[in-house]
Amino acid sequence: MALKNRPVPREKPLPDADVHSEGFRHTREARRSALVEDYVELIADLIEDGNEARQVDIAARLGVAQPTVAKMLTRLCADGLVSRKPYRGVFLTDAGRKVAEESRIRHQTVEAFLRSLGVSAETARIDAEGIEHHVSAETLEAFRKAMTSPR
Repeated sequence: MALKNRPVPREKPLPDADVHSEGFRHTREARRSALVEDYVELIADLIEDGNEARQVDIAARLGVAQPTVAKMLTRLCADGLVSRKPYRGVFLTDAGRKVAEESRIRHQTVEAFLRSLGVSAETARIDAEGIEHHVSAETLEAFRKAMTSPR
């Protein structure tokens, strides 16, 4: 642990700039896609739960204002992930269902891994919500292997 006003020394020298920038690029991409994935996953959950995915419900569950949801739904329509019908809810396209399914699988894997480490159910659910957007396929596979290998 670092003492006040004393930097923590790096364990290794800085990597090559191209290699170093790749990690930052990946993080920026994950941030951009996180909102899209959260919306389509929630829309899929609302539809699966037997309800329509209405703008008001999406806003309430995400804790944002309805105009914020309206703006994102416009973007999702333009991206071909959802369709909207006047006086009806929001529906996922085939592409939207694929994004929602991939996001749900990542979320469930991360959450299960955290639970296998002894993290409480509530904390694992909340933490997985952020981690799922940043974890690579390689890391997800390592999580799966760690959970299935005998200890």
